[in-house]
Amino acid sequence: MEPLRVLELYSGIGGMHHALRESHIPAQVVAAIDVNTVANEVYKYNFPDTQLLAKTIEGITLEEFDKLSFNMILMSPPCQPFTRIGLQGDMTDRRTNSFLHVLDILPRLQKLPRYILLENVKGFEVSSTRDLLIETIENCGFRYQEFLLSPTSLGIPNSRLRYFLIAKLQSEPLPFQAPGQVLMDFPKIESEHPQKYAIDAENRNNVKKIEPNTCFDRNPQCSGKDTILFKLETAEEIDRKHQQNNDLTVQMLKDFLEDEVDMNLYILPPKSLLRYALLLDIVKPTCRRSTCFTKGYGSYVEGTGSVLQTAEDVQIEAIYKSLTNLPQEEQIAKLSMLKLRYFTPKEIANLLGFPPEFGFPKKITMKQCYRLLGNSLNVHVVAKLIKILCE
Repeated sequence: MEPLRVLELYSGIGGMHHALRESHIPAQVVAAIDVNTVANEVYKYNFPDTQLLAKTIEGITLEEFDKLSFNMILMSPPCQPFTRIGLQGDMTDRRTNSFLHVLDILPRLQKLPRYILLENVKGFEVSSTRDLLIETIENCGFRYQEFLLSPTSLGIPNSRLRYFLIAKLQSEPLPFQAPGQVLMDFPKIESEHPQKYAIDAENRNNVKKIEPNTCFDRNPQCSGKDTILFKLETAEEIDRKHQQNNDLTVQMLKDFLEDEVDMNLYILPPKSLLRYALLLDIVKPTCRRSTCFTKGYGSYVEGTGSVLQTAEDVQIEAIYKSLTNLPQEEQIAKLSMLKLRYFTPKEIANLLGFPPEFGFPKKITMKQCYRLLGNSLNVHVVAKLIKILCE
């Protein structure tokens, strides 16, 4: 078939473009658009031949959109207006303006695109902006399906629950369409090799049931009859993590780690160890889980993502139970025995499904790398949705 002409809105560091490549659908990105100058540097570094427009989307006219002559839109609008830990300003948040402009432009295009894929945070599905999106694409004649999906359902040991919508311009319903439902799993597609992801339905359902809590796992203090264990987490949380680590359909973290890491760059500083010891989500290379990495990772500790215990032979529970009544210096010495470090940007990129050749320009700082990755998406999840949408 003729290669699709793809418009990539809110292109960021190119997660959608990488997913398009991974899907093997014949396509060309005719333009990528983003206003973030640092993200654009990374995008240009990885896709030097793609037309990149460094401008606001609401500043692009109907005529300019028409000139691009695209038949597929990939987009990941700003999530801050909808995130559960934000103000949830929805349409009143000015960061929604660019997406409202897209919805205003869409019905007036000379030629409607055949395909749309949108990604956002959990919470978007109950927003007024989502309602306007659905109303707009229905009026244009699109058939659509909404999802809440996490990479764990593809065997990837990272919880990153996200909202997705795929839409196709056609009169017939999509074969897997479930009107009024947000699906928590991928539909089957005929061309897919049955063993490709090595996930069975029962295990996927198990992941699905616990997923909504894992992306914002902050190890909260327990209440009521729950029992506090050696850290500030409940018996229920311990059991959930144990289930995740025993799910053999999910890969171990060690498959995504770099071989050689300068511990001096990534080790948790003593002050952080002491202050956040009871709140850290600690994983080992043999674990089959990690929490959602956010843009604050590396700068903040609580709730921004898991940290890696590199001293695998040290028993974490024994260390924590020995801290009682010790002076601060000795507590730090004990906790240091775990050799806790941050995941490197490359390791987070690996967990997000970016290919081995993906990289950052040298002038991009480590803090900027973490911030950009925290705002990105999982490439494998999007690639599979693109295949489902186009096949």
